[in-house]
Amino acid sequence: MGKTVIILKFVLMNLTQIATYRGPVQAKFGTPRQSGLAPAVTGRVEFLGSYGVQEALKGLEGFSRIWLIWGFSLNGKQEWNPTVRPPRLGGNRSMGVWATRSPYRPNPIGLSCVEVESIGNNHIVVRGADLVDGTPIFDIKPYIPYADSFPDAAPGFAAAAPAHSLTVEFREGLPFSVNQKEALEQILSLDPRPAYQDDENRVYGMQVFGYDLHFIIKGGVLTVLDAVKGTEIDKESTRLKNA
Repeated sequence: MGKTVIILKFVLMNLTQIATYRGPVQAKFGTPRQSGLAPAVTGRVEFLGSYGVQEALKGLEGFSRIWLIWGFSLNGKQEWNPTVRPPRLGGNRSMGVWATRSPYRPNPIGLSCVEVESIGNNHIVVRGADLVDGTPIFDIKPYIPYADSFPDAAPGFAAAAPAHSLTVEFREGLPFSVNQKEALEQILSLDPRPAYQDDENRVYGMQVFGYDLHFIIKGGVLTVLDAVKGTEIDKESTRLKNA
């Protein structure tokens, strides 16, 4: 009998960066864990080269939402693992990587649905992104409700959106506008800490709006202590605890 030979052909696709996301959050810590959770967060998709010509944007004004296909550019050298511990499960239960949206994947590609606020010359202003400033964008597609929305779909372990569980308070004199405070309140009320951290004596820090912002969490209240421009965040420091 003759042998059947099966040839497997692997096609490698080269992804070209078409744009860069510019937004207020400048490090992974504090970035919303899903798009749409902090709709007051405004950012810009800034096109590279000729990818933002008006011909390419024609018709996009008719859509209120778009999909951004982007790259997890801050993964470093960490390898992917077939199982991960999702934050939604408290960090102590494992799930298969394909059942999660973990950034550590064989192909570190992300997908976010964002609201289109305006379309300008070579850029799109969007709201509700879950991206770090500087994230590379590989593609943009319109959100089409009849094809992209399935309200009755089984949600797995993510049945409900994360709750805005913390009350956010700002100390006097912080250098943020009303709109910036609204965005910060939405981000911080979601509790950006890892699920296993619950130390009321710890001062946390995140980089946002060009500042190193420090805060503490006690009794369900997150208090923003200060915002310092041009310094390094010391996440372990407790020097501001009694400031």
